[in-house]
Amino acid sequence: MCRSRPSIEAGFERRPTRLSAIFGASFAEPSETVTGAIIRPLPYGAGRYPQSVLSFAPDDMPTAQARSRVSVSRPSPPAVRPFLKWAGGKRQLLPEITRFVPPSFGAYCEPFLGSGAVYFDLESRGLLEGRRAALMDNNPDLIGAWLSLREDPEAVIRSLRRLAGAHRDDPKAAYYRVRDERFNPARAELISAGGRWSEDYDASLAAMFVYLNRTGFNGLFRLNNAGRFNVPVGRYANPRICDAPNLRAVSAVLSRPGVELREDRFESVCEWAMPGDFIYFDPPYAPTSATASFTAYTPGGFNGDAQRRLQMVVVELARRGCHVLLSNSTAPDITALYADNVMARAAGLRAVRVSARRAINSRGGSRGAVEEYLISNIPARDRT
Repeated sequence: MCRSRPSIEAGFERRPTRLSAIFGASFAEPSETVTGAIIRPLPYGAGRYPQSVLSFAPDDMPTAQARSRVSVSRPSPPAVRPFLKWAGGKRQLLPEITRFVPPSFGAYCEPFLGSGAVYFDLESRGLLEGRRAALMDNNPDLIGAWLSLREDPEAVIRSLRRLAGAHRDDPKAAYYRVRDERFNPARAELISAGGRWSEDYDASLAAMFVYLNRTGFNGLFRLNNAGRFNVPVGRYANPRICDAPNLRAVSAVLSRPGVELREDRFESVCEWAMPGDFIYFDPPYAPTSATASFTAYTPGGFNGDAQRRLQMVVVELARRGCHVLLSNSTAPDITALYADNVMARAAGLRAVRVSARRAINSRGGSRGAVEEYLISNIPARDRT
């Protein structure tokens, strides 16, 4: 079980915002109030989490840049890479995304964390030095694996090495034995306990998650109607299952003051984001055809209604003065929500088409360059 860590929100007054104030009275509020108080105002230079409630009059509120700073002295961040493969991962698109990173910003947030390619890129280039970072996803397995790796990287590495050894002997048999006899039963036990079970992911379960991700078909995470992970084994000659140096570097980066990992809905960012914060949204893409849909990262999927709710969040944050960047497909529904949408354009959002390579296809010949949208209120820098 992962040890609990002091939350960045610890010690701050919680003033949750009813999300229906943004989405309308018909919006279904969560069963438990999501405070989302990941990043509450800190006096500039505060080097540790406060022990008592701090409150500010509106005129005394620190700027987003000051609020997001964590005053610590540490060496340059290590070079880190994503430790997971993830459908729609952004490593191929990083040169284009980099053009939209604002020259200065307050806190950083990713509400759809996935492999964290953008976060790791910003960390490795020192752009998050001393800043608070909120890393979120509503996939409990994903967040559970991230939390466990942060807390006990050596235990995860030991378990992964054992799994890698068994995989070398008989890849197919090892994969299905782990998937069906160990991983799915362990998940079912956690789910039956209720609550946010991502916090109860242990090192063994996290190692199995990473192993299945590195050896399964295209690195997909997919659940069937019964909630069981059902991705088949992939065809890899020599998959890199345990990259111990990178796993240790990832744990070190995630352990720095100011980094918060949490299982949460993307809407919760509206409850705490302030002007000047930088929020990058990388949701499951809207399908461009009837056969191109893959949104089953969680049991509820990510359908057209979710895309519309996301658009309302993005517009609200842009109006608030946050730096917002969103990636998505060029599907007609997304064009209608952003490129051709009067409300989105009035909020300063512009949709730019960029070229990217995508690999979620069983036929290698069908993979290749596609156009995607980068949607932002941040002026893009020239390509270098």
